[in-house]
Amino acid sequence: MLEEHPFIRRKLDALGLRLNSLALLRDEFEEVHYPKGKVIIKSGRIENQLYFISKGIARIYLQAVNRETTFCFCSEADIIFSYNSYFTQTPGYENVELLEDSTLLRISCEKVKVLCEEDIGVANFFNRLIGEELVKTEERFIRSQSQTATERYYDLMNKHPGIIRRVQLGYIASYLGISQVTLSRIRAKVR
Repeated sequence: MLEEHPFIRRKLDALGLRLNSLALLRDEFEEVHYPKGKVIIKSGRIENQLYFISKGIARIYLQAVNRETTFCFCSEADIIFSYNSYFTQTPGYENVELLEDSTLLRISCEKVKVLCEEDIGVANFFNRLIGEELVKTEERFIRSQSQTATERYYDLMNKHPGIIRRVQLGYIASYLGISQVTLSRIRAKVR
């Protein structure tokens, strides 16, 4: 099944998943298709699924009273899961909404943990994968604290141009921590 998903296969190869470990994982994933707007992870719940995006894009956001704050976008080959649920079996704080009709590969968190205990290659792969996600989270936090809104927009535009093309402006403004009016001004300067 994994061979049919080129973005995910490249990610597996890049993170050094051995062939015998790949064989263990291959049959454990389930391909699922969800429509645009589907929320696949909801805050306040213990989530027991881990997803790889094969096709589509998602946003991870916090829901506060009268406001949503987008803090991450995920697209092809990215992993999505609730950190709290996975590591501590406590309810997560994040919501994950699909912004396009999407194809995902799903596996239960429990199955991942069992496979990690059974195979050092699978354990090393998920260790590297989760480490990569933590580094990305830290980089996003540092950028949010140290860059201006314009610098954050240029950074997003240069490193993730697909997000600029595929995601509505309101979500991009929320991600950058600015209003849509300010984002429009920044975009006007870029042109």
